[in-house]
Amino acid sequence: MYLTAEKKKEIFSKYGKSNTDTGSAESQVALFSARISHLTEHLKANKKDYSTERSLKMLVGKRRRLLDYMKAKDIERYRKIIKELGIRK
Repeated sequence: MYLTAEKKKEIFSKYGKSNTDTGSAESQVALFSARISHLTEHLKANKKDYSTERSLKMLVGKRRRLLDYMKAKDIERYRKIIKELGIRK
């Protein structure tokens, strides 16, 4: 498994309020970003894996919707998470 429980706790503690904070928008965006980078590397090696390509596109859309929500609710939180993760629009 590419994303172990320890790695998830590390992501949640770094971007969320605590290591058990799995519901905040920042921690979810960070988790989605880790999954997106893993799937991107997988698709570089396996170009014809169309089901993974579809799931990657759905995951990117889910992250985008969550970021749009953050942007509408609190622009400072949005700018902070964008800067930390290095995401560009």
